[in-house]
Amino acid sequence: MSDHEEIRETDAHSGTETTGHEWDGIKELDTPLPRWWLYTFYACIAIGVVYMVMMPAIPALPGLAGETDHTRGVSNNSERANVAVAMADLEASRAPGFERLRGASIDEIEDDPDLLGFVRAAGDAAFGNNCSTCHGSGAQGFVGYPNLNDDVWLWGGSYEDIRTTIRFGIRGEHADTRFSQMPSFGRDALLTRSQIGDVTDYVLSLSGQDGPADAIARGAEIFTSQCVSCHMADGRGDRTQGAPDLTDQNWLYGGSRDQILATIYRGPYGVMPAWEDRLGDTTIDALAAYVYLLGGGEAAASRPTGQ
Repeated sequence: MSDHEEIRETDAHSGTETTGHEWDGIKELDTPLPRWWLYTFYACIAIGVVYMVMMPAIPALPGLAGETDHTRGVSNNSERANVAVAMADLEASRAPGFERLRGASIDEIEDDPDLLGFVRAAGDAAFGNNCSTCHGSGAQGFVGYPNLNDDVWLWGGSYEDIRTTIRFGIRGEHADTRFSQMPSFGRDALLTRSQIGDVTDYVLSLSGQDGPADAIARGAEIFTSQCVSCHMADGRGDRTQGAPDLTDQNWLYGGSRDQILATIYRGPYGVMPAWEDRLGDTTIDALAAYVYLLGGGEAAASRPTGQ
């Protein structure tokens, strides 16, 4: 033994050498790692090396990676390509269902259990991917985004109406988009603040809510001169213009007095994109049928024209 070699103490209880470190009377043992742990560790290193050779893994190696920012690996695996193949397989598996859906009426869809099941599945997938961000995962809507479960429709709730709305959008860039615009009565100084307050009280009275009689009377006169061309004299609205029914207590931008006053003041301008160029015709058919079935929908023959 050399003069400089350290003599290590052996712990009397475990028989293991100590490292020479001691804290508050507690000595650190130099316990070797279990062999199974070491073998597992070495195996992980070996697997990692094999994976780096086989799969795309090593980033930023100019010259080695070619046009990509990582090595391709000898297997030339690509998750992007795998997803493309999976999507192609999915489209192929859906093709027969979409072919049956093409041109089918809502009655034919509802009368065919297999087609109905396909529409619900395909429509749910299209809705989740494209519509749930605004309308919610359950289509319950939010302030400014319509609830699609309640059969209260600004532009009509028949299968054909819903399909048209999805195809062309609302106040969008499509040439055939559905368009209407409520004036900004306060922001553009078309009415005074007090006049807007009177109209608000009158609008609330249309849905059976109480308010000051004198304010309601003044608001009725203003409503007649400013609002009936869209909302009609009875306040039930006009779907050909997307003008809402003011008598049913269903409010897109909130139904409190302050919220209604703010709506009249600023004139909201909600936009729904056109999906005609983003989704295929049969996907739009499935999506329209799915939305129609959420709340029961309306028969085209019974669709109100001025509500």
